[in-house]
Amino acid sequence: MAATPDVTDAETRLETLVDTANRIRNAIESVIEGKSDVIRLTVTVLLAEGHLLIEDVPGVGKTMLAKALARSIDCPVRRVQFTPDLLPSDITGVSAFNQQTGEFEFKPGPVFANIVVGDEINRASPKTQSALLECMEERQVTVDGETYRLESPFMVIATQNPIEMEGTYALPEAQRDRFTAKIAMGYPEPAAELEMLDVHGASQPLDKLEPVATTAEVRALIEAIRAVYVSQPVKKYAIDVVAATRQSPDLLLGASPRATLHLVRSARAHAALSGRDYVIPDDLQDLAVPVLAHRVLPSMEALGQQRRPEQVIDELVRRVPVPDVK
Repeated sequence: MAATPDVTDAETRLETLVDTANRIRNAIESVIEGKSDVIRLTVTVLLAEGHLLIEDVPGVGKTMLAKALARSIDCPVRRVQFTPDLLPSDITGVSAFNQQTGEFEFKPGPVFANIVVGDEINRASPKTQSALLECMEERQVTVDGETYRLESPFMVIATQNPIEMEGTYALPEAQRDRFTAKIAMGYPEPAAELEMLDVHGASQPLDKLEPVATTAEVRALIEAIRAVYVSQPVKKYAIDVVAATRQSPDLLLGASPRATLHLVRSARAHAALSGRDYVIPDDLQDLAVPVLAHRVLPSMEALGQQRRPEQVIDELVRRVPVPDVK
């Protein structure tokens, strides 16, 4: 009987988590029509303490999605427009000399916010792109030998245009590996595009979007996600899926150990959003492509056959034996 309150508390926390996450999703869907799967993955990455890379052609709503998530949460948000002349200090901040005090003072950059929207990140030079590496992985910034912590939650939502487009720089492998997941918006369905004309033609829904969750609520959600149970067979399954990318002849570069960690973290959030306090193999399968595909490099043979990394990952997931977790 002593365990009953704990079970009840756990169920209550899970219900609260799902309710808050649904409020955030509904708020975003009021701005972005017909992209429920993309929005669910975006919220999943937020609760998994991750970062999101959105890649697609201009005009499909990449920046709108990032702004909608940022506005749905009552927390500090900063947007950075990446351009070729952007400097690393424009992102992290700089130490400036104060003539009145005779000392250097640190002026925080836009990265000192809970949600940082990096628009067209691959239009900046690789040197500037790398300024986000320490921020994304260690939640801290080091300037002139001083280290400054970043507040939780901290999420980078970066948009990028396809690398074939003029004036873009491919993100370094180390930078891509910091992003928990990569998604593509895709073109809207005709019905959703028609509704967009009706809604966006008369007004701007983003201007009317009000916060539906607080920073404290998001922190509580992240803590609850950490408590979602992952059994040993499921952990082993995650390792097997990632290991398959390192052994595949279709890939020159497989996924890193960091990818395994991000896959399991995301699976915890995915399970919680599905109303479960435990992870099943289906959670890992649903997330394998968005979490792993941007971290691998296809072989020349795969490129010659026009097989994208997403296709290779999907085939590998189908071949890896699924554990019995009943």
